[in-house]
Amino acid sequence: MGKLGCNIDGNLDDTKFSQPMPWIGLYVAAASLAFLISMAADVIQGIRRQLFWFPCKFSSLNATSLTLLAVATKLSVDLNTSMPRRQDQLAKLSSTILICTVMGNSMPSLGTMENSDMFTNIVALGILVITVIVNVCIQLATGVIYVFWGEHVFIMFIMIVLLLLLSFSALTVPNTKQYLELKYNKRHQLALKEGSNETSKPVVDKLRKDLMKYWVMAHTGSPQFVMARSVTCTASGAFCLLSAATLAQAMLRSHFMPWSFKFCSGESDYHWSTTSVLVTQTIAVGIGTVGPACRWFIAINFSSPKRGNKTSRKSFKVENYWIQTLVEMKECPFTLLGIRKRHCRKLAHDAKDHFLNLCIGVQIGIVLISKGIQFISIFFVSWILSCCNCCKGLLKFRFRNAESASESPPNSKLDLGRFVLHLEGEDAMVGMMMKRSCDPTDYWFRMGEKRRPKYLIKLLERSSQEFKGVVEFDSNQVLSLDSEEPPNCWALPVVTLASIAVVLPNISPKLIEELICSVNEGMIYVRLVENNLDTRKELINIRRAAEGVWVRVELYRKWLDVDLHKLSLQAKSPREALEKLSDTAKNNLVEFHKNHTPQCLKHGPSKWPIKVLAANSMYRITQTMLLNRQSRDDQIGEKLFEAVAAMISDILGACLTNLQRFISAKSLSSSIEEREDSVRHAVHILGKAEKILELQQHRALPGLDPHQMASIDEWRSFYMQKPLPLNPSPSESEAASNSIDLYLTID
Repeated sequence: MGKLGCNIDGNLDDTKFSQPMPWIGLYVAAASLAFLISMAADVIQGIRRQLFWFPCKFSSLNATSLTLLAVATKLSVDLNTSMPRRQDQLAKLSSTILICTVMGNSMPSLGTMENSDMFTNIVALGILVITVIVNVCIQLATGVIYVFWGEHVFIMFIMIVLLLLLSFSALTVPNTKQYLELKYNKRHQLALKEGSNETSKPVVDKLRKDLMKYWVMAHTGSPQFVMARSVTCTASGAFCLLSAATLAQAMLRSHFMPWSFKFCSGESDYHWSTTSVLVTQTIAVGIGTVGPACRWFIAINFSSPKRGNKTSRKSFKVENYWIQTLVEMKECPFTLLGIRKRHCRKLAHDAKDHFLNLCIGVQIGIVLISKGIQFISIFFVSWILSCCNCCKGLLKFRFRNAESASESPPNSKLDLGRFVLHLEGEDAMVGMMMKRSCDPTDYWFRMGEKRRPKYLIKLLERSSQEFKGVVEFDSNQVLSLDSEEPPNCWALPVVTLASIAVVLPNISPKLIEELICSVNEGMIYVRLVENNLDTRKELINIRRAAEGVWVRVELYRKWLDVDLHKLSLQAKSPREALEKLSDTAKNNLVEFHKNHTPQCLKHGPSKWPIKVLAANSMYRITQTMLLNRQSRDDQIGEKLFEAVAAMISDILGACLTNLQRFISAKSLSSSIEEREDSVRHAVHILGKAEKILELQQHRALPGLDPHQMASIDEWRSFYMQKPLPLNPSPSESEAASNSIDLYLTID
């Protein structure tokens, strides 16, 4: 009978029902910990990037976070489990306050959502909030929650207000995105026009100035930043602070004023897990309040009279973009295909108009209340702002000379003010936004400078003036094993030549290691160029082949199944090593063509397996070296290594002539939600590649269109039709003899 859930008397045995409760509490603590980590990650990233309005990247409002929030608030909706102790009642309160914190912290994430996702998330959040409020009310009535009544009522009010702020703020997102996109296009044309008039400037200086303009536009037009600086988000920050203060005072009163509370004796079914839930959620509330509090403080700092902003009736004006969506919905006809009677259709239209009028009134009220909260907050925090301004004045007076030397000229900031994107009513914030938007570009540029590819730069300094290695790594004299050859990409010949360099005998391990490091650094930029500028579909499989080969060469010193290090020790001469590589590659190609019918090969060579593509590249390059035999030389191994390194340098150098175009395209070709990160990435790449761009300025480039410059086959076709110059300088002649002619002599 025990197995059926009944005791000896035949009654239901419910003694085991409460046994899993501590583990359920631990599950709730784990969900709360996930929120803590995500919000802490956003705080750390905001501080690290000097974005003190703290964009939501990890703690955004989505299906995952809503599911975790439902789990984390399990104690709030538990109707029948007794919670007698102090930590039990505080855990009930902390669960409801966590909802307020999550709503206030994730409000800027509305700017990154599509309309359908935003509607779904708001509805789901509304259902969760209403469920929690109803359950808390039931517990207040039944006595499950018997202390902190005032705190619970106040938090439920804040939850409703925050839900309204989120819902009605979401209505403005589509219109603000559209408006800012139009302003961005106009400023973008202005930036391009100014950039075209500065062709005499060095490449790096011109790119830095352009990227600073694009950063100001991308940052001030970022939907998250627009939402974060809105008055409704400012109000949500104030309410988040109030909710966190409510939890703090409840905990302090319960610990230091125990006589004001009378807790029940006994123990909850959750046992020890309640304490873990309370501790985790308290820390999560504290960390999650950092973002909303900073947004609130920065917003009132912008609007402070100490900044020269005067409070007037215009400050309480409701701008058009707040109600534009609702007005457009009201003006749109209400199509009712299923209703034929004119009277019923009229009633439906009237109901729609009355409902939207109500929504417009609520929206206006929310905006006015939010502006009122901001206005009141200024007076409460004005003494703190006065102290901060005094401290800043003292610091500026003390370090005036140092700051004047490090800051950029004021004229540049005034010029950049034209590229600040702002909404109606934000004119007073332009100066402050511009100042905060210009500084990060210098920071990211310096971060890029610290991570410069030193091995790659050293290798590129050896490249020839006309990048001759682009043509000479693969000769037309090599007989093809197939009627059609696959197209070339930049990466595959580089990794193939690097494999050959590793297999050459009697080469210093230090030289090989430096070359591997150089190619590894260069492959990062090759991927950027290939994935963003040369996006032909037939090259996708070939690039995969290059990636697959390079991973094994770098980590294991293997090309396919050939141990390059072992082969270099066994080979008696460079020629023997090359012949073994060539034979292995040829065998792979022959076996592939033997086992595949013509029907399987009809898709073209670009669809070959990656091992076959790698073998084809190895066969052609090794055969090119073996066919060009001229004389004997005992030191040919070292000279061949130098020649291979020179060819790698030429191919990488030719590829990286596209970096300037990539950096410019990276800052322009993204959507409004991703534009800020794209410009940040472009600035970082510019800092890393500054020396590379300076080296490329002094190279002779082929007369190709910009889109042709991204293709190695276009380079090869151009040089094959137009022979390379025959009158190089003496230094170039010596380099060419060392890097080209001598590697052709193999013994």
